[in-house]
Amino acid sequence: MIGISKVTKASALGAAALAATFALASVNDAEARYGRKGALIGGLAAGALIGGALLAQPRPAYGGPVYVEEGPTCYFVRERVWDDYRERWVRVRRRVCE
Repeated sequence: MIGISKVTKASALGAAALAATFALASVNDAEARYGRKGALIGGLAAGALIGGALLAQPRPAYGGPVYVEEGPTCYFVRERVWDDYRERWVRVRRRVCE
């Protein structure tokens, strides 16, 4: 089975949308005198141009696996230590990294 890439599909859809916009523009008058046809046609044309510009940009390629170095594993422990200022044993929480 022959596959079509996503970029090719997106370009084809963008071209189809642009063709449909121009087909609608040629059938209807672009006068805004009796309604909002001119604004509708202008909005569709602007959307088609912006959409075509966005679809034309190349997509970033996958760069492959990247080695990530893990940092030290750290954990907290509670210890009893002597506090000279208070002159008594106190419990402290210390961070230990390996």
